[in-house]
Amino acid sequence: MKVDNESTVSEFILLGLPIRAEDQAVYSVLFLAMYLTTVLGNLLIILLIRLNSHLHTPMYFFLSHLAFTDISFSSVTAPKMLMNMLTHSQSISYDGCISQVYFFLFFGSIDSFLLTSMAYDRYVAICHPLHYTRIMNQNLCVLLVVVSWFLSNACGLVHSLLLTRVSHFRDNIIPHYFCDLSALLKLSSSDTTINELVILPVGTVVITLPFICILVSYGHIGVTILKTPSIKGICKALSTCGSHLCVVSLYYGAIIGLYLVPSYNNTNDKDVIVAVMYSLVTPMLNPFIYSLRNRDMKGALRNILGRTKCSTFFFPLAG
Repeated sequence: MKVDNESTVSEFILLGLPIRAEDQAVYSVLFLAMYLTTVLGNLLIILLIRLNSHLHTPMYFFLSHLAFTDISFSSVTAPKMLMNMLTHSQSISYDGCISQVYFFLFFGSIDSFLLTSMAYDRYVAICHPLHYTRIMNQNLCVLLVVVSWFLSNACGLVHSLLLTRVSHFRDNIIPHYFCDLSALLKLSSSDTTINELVILPVGTVVITLPFICILVSYGHIGVTILKTPSIKGICKALSTCGSHLCVVSLYYGAIIGLYLVPSYNNTNDKDVIVAVMYSLVTPMLNPFIYSLRNRDMKGALRNILGRTKCSTFFFPLAG
């Protein structure tokens, strides 16, 4: 433990996942496969949206940013976790730890705001279809993304800068696989009153208010759907919202399970497992949800594959 007489810390020790030592190799292969699937799957979504002009709509504009955010969000924790599992080195520098806190909060917050923007897009599309193109114009879409990045950056900066004021720790062992803000505050022997006071208002802006906006949007969507006399119209409305609802359920379900569901035993283990769900599993599942449930994405993928087969077939002839 690198702790001097003033109990300042130059590095932390990450205990990692609650996995037996003999199972580390198997799980490292599993998590590597999950991370590569996350990166390749979300890159495929970005590529499909970029290449297919039919997908140049507000919904897919937000989806492309969500895919990029998911790649970045997983990359904050997964590579370091895999490196520690493969090299059996559990240390992370103090600066690296603070940086990890910042980027984890930054990209996690962007996810929340983008899901809210997508919910608003679905609300306008279903509740105000005649005014959709006027309301969801390019300027508004860009503004929503810029605001999302600005607020998320502010959230990450506030917590990370306040964390740099906390220089004294009782211990440098973090019972997690990444530098979690709450775990660091629990280790601190300094006064963390300001840090804890800031968590509630920032969490309200980043998590609670976006979640309420999503609920309100889908409340209006539900009322509009029930007023629709056509079964075909109801099915079409539900199909446009199905993928987004699945992603919202995964994202906020994990957060609710982590912060709102009480746990009396193995609290640290529960926190670690739920963190894996929303930082690794959910970003990995998003491409499957949007590709399997979305007709436009499947059509774009078929077109790309069709073009690839044609070019492969004609290339030898051209030679």
